Amino acid sequence: MKIRKMGWVKSTRGKNQGAVGNMLEDLLEIEENNLPIANAAEWELKAQREATSSLTTGFHLEPSPKAFKFVPKILLPNYGWPHKKAGSIYPEGELSFRQTINAVSRTDRGFGLIIDDVQRKIEVSFNSRMVDTRHSAWLLSVKDRVGLAELNPQPYWGFDDVFFVLGAKLKNCFYVKAKTKIVDGIEYFWYHQIFVLRSLSQEKFIQELKNGSLFVDFDARTGHNHGTKFRSKKDILPELYKEKIIV
Repeated sequence: MKIRKMGWVKSTRGKNQGAVGNMLEDLLEIEENNLPIANAAEWELKAQREATSSLTTGFHLEPSPKAFKFVPKILLPNYGWPHKKAGSIYPEGELSFRQTINAVSRTDRGFGLIIDDVQRKIEVSFNSRMVDTRHSAWLLSVKDRVGLAELNPQPYWGFDDVFFVLGAKLKNCFYVKAKTKIVDGIEYFWYHQIFVLRSLSQEKFIQELKNGSLFVDFDARTGHNHGTKFRSKKDILPELYKEKIIV
């Protein structure tokens, strides 16, 4: 409440995407979300710019079966494309595999999610018929490398495995929205809206996946896998909880 009453606060964290959360942690005098409250281990702090269109990262989790190491061993070599900086800051043969996929639509490279309620799985799917003609040369290279059929085996996440990781990180959450403005090239935040979110719901999480509001984000290149992330659209986080209180 005190921080909200402060009004506009000058950022000392630059204008990068994470500055809104980092600055709030500075004001609260906490490190790495070690909230100064009882049962702090059961709470997470999330902050977001009110006007942003960026996705919110919830947690990292590589797909199963883990032994396959799907991203670096299968998706990247078989479905990757030349990195835009290959031959400059990266080696000539550097490949990239960057896709943000959901269960409602396919990307322009034919990737999407399938929610299997029977087997309780979130599966990654590839449909060569959905590839945009702009990527015809890439599609031919995929045909030569691995063929154009569905992924076999398909990487997946079990409902319970996902919820175990999600629940450990976001069981309960303080979600703070900030208005922003730029003055003389410096960003200012006004942390004006606070949500107290309790009791994360697996059913709500799966439903938002089906609605296309939640995404899986792959970000890998030959030299480094930045990790597979579950991310959400703006303002979806409060919809994943059984109890939502606006302070």
